[in-house]
Amino acid sequence: MLSNSQAYSDMWQNCLDRIKTQTSAEEFAKWFEPIVPLEFDGTTLRLRVPNESYVRQIEKNYIPFLRPIISQLYGQQTRLHYAVPRPSTTAVPVTSEVDSTAITRFNTQTNTANIKNPFVIPGLKRIIIDPQLNPSLTFSTFIEGECNRLARSAGMSVAVDPGHTPFNPLYIYGDSGLGKTHIMQAIGHEVRQRHPELQVLYVSMNKFQAQFQTAYKNGEIPDFIHFYQMIDVLMIDDIQELTGKTGTQNAFFNIFNHLQLAGKQLILTSDKPPVELKDIEQRLLTRFKWGLSAQLASPDPETKLKIIRAKARKLGAEISDEVVAYLADNISANVREIEGALSSLVANASFLGRRITPSLAKEILKVYVKLNHKEITIERILAVVCEQQSIELERLNSTERTRSVAQARQIAMYLAKQHTKAPLTTIGASIGGRNHATVLHSCKAVSNLMETDKNFRRQVEEIERKIMA
Repeated sequence: MLSNSQAYSDMWQNCLDRIKTQTSAEEFAKWFEPIVPLEFDGTTLRLRVPNESYVRQIEKNYIPFLRPIISQLYGQQTRLHYAVPRPSTTAVPVTSEVDSTAITRFNTQTNTANIKNPFVIPGLKRIIIDPQLNPSLTFSTFIEGECNRLARSAGMSVAVDPGHTPFNPLYIYGDSGLGKTHIMQAIGHEVRQRHPELQVLYVSMNKFQAQFQTAYKNGEIPDFIHFYQMIDVLMIDDIQELTGKTGTQNAFFNIFNHLQLAGKQLILTSDKPPVELKDIEQRLLTRFKWGLSAQLASPDPETKLKIIRAKARKLGAEISDEVVAYLADNISANVREIEGALSSLVANASFLGRRITPSLAKEILKVYVKLNHKEITIERILAVVCEQQSIELERLNSTERTRSVAQARQIAMYLAKQHTKAPLTTIGASIGGRNHATVLHSCKAVSNLMETDKNFRRQVEEIERKIMA
């Protein structure tokens, strides 16, 4: 028992200071400042609260993060008793016993058989958590490139030693369709293979929110929170869906804190970095920045080629390099869209009984995906032609008639006609002040030479790919 009132007061103040760091100012002022410590006998901490609603509120929403604080300051087996003053007098408190085991009830030795598990595999007596992993989303099926190397490398490090790397939480962000879910699930598979004893769980924030709402309606928030606190590697997809959901944010904050303190691993994905998230409590945003934030960028040309070839092999399709290059050049830089477009192309080729050619690809894909239609200017064409042909722009626009310069000039006119809506007179005026007849002649000359000279055709096609890149 504490005999020194000053020491007792200091201990409770220390407790309040810790609570303050894990709650909002409004919550702290409303639910914790009015509490008065009455007695601590070594096993039971008695607190005076204004009314019974405080008991319900604390038991329902705050016990999960209070447990480690009380246990550390007062002892692991500490019980809570609440004293509620009678309406007729303030001299004699009424002690509620219903909540007296609140702290020990959430001890690490809790009998988890009584806790509702939203991911239980039916028919099994012992609690087994379904990790919610897609068997096809592994590291072996993930195409690594410059655009995703950091996230992939960090993910593998986490999988090797979850909870014990600087990458906790591992926060992966990027636009939709770039592979965030794939990396996250790959980590889950790798952890299960290397550490089969660990509980791994993948869940979208939408599902997490739905489960929270159900738990709230049923008065089961403590069970909901404690279930997630049992997970060793928790993966939350689309964390930006927390926006504006105050109750869910509070629950997730308690879960996050517990897992961090326990040395467990958190992996989060979002469509934007933490600094750009709106309507999420600052205390959560701060914690999102504790570990590593790794961005997934749009696939670079080399990675797109790898993705297309890997997907083609998976589909058992033979696709020429020409078709692969066409797909990489014309499909927007989104992994999911690339894979979907290729699946559509292969399926249609099979149904129609036709070979997969660039013309078939163009015919089929315009129905299924939005092909790249970048605005190409005459200036852009001139710049690429000059670069590829190693000719200064001044020479191209001059009256010089050497073979190399004249041919480069004709290629520029041909490509300007193919890829811009500019009339022949505008094209000619932009390329050395030529007239429309010269432009027309140049286009015919280039077209004829492409039909007879394969090397020249490849040269023009390479310039064309550069222009559209």
